[in-house]
Amino acid sequence: MAEPMRIRATMSGDVADIKVLMNHPMETGQRKDAKTGQLVPAHFIQDVTATINGATVLSANLGSGVSKNPYLGFKVKGPKAGDKVVVNWTDNKGDKNTAETAIA
Repeated sequence: MAEPMRIRATMSGDVADIKVLMNHPMETGQRKDAKTGQLVPAHFIQDVTATINGATVLSANLGSGVSKNPYLGFKVKGPKAGDKVVVNWTDNKGDKNTAETAIA
């Protein structure tokens, strides 16, 4: 099971500012283990989706070039305080994680 994500969503005028910290090793598959000398298998987030009240507002495809514990910030015009934000990711090994919050 993946570690929980941290998510924060705040309103500024009519724009929601959403920030997500995704805990993930994000291995490229090109790094060698210091003890064994073997390549560490690739393990990275591939797909990220964000919804507000069930409507998709962000869909992204990531790759192995993104750093460990990626941070994603984006702004959405139109939602209201109290609306539900849900962020999901899936990695190349099939692991999944979900976080949700209400816009403050």
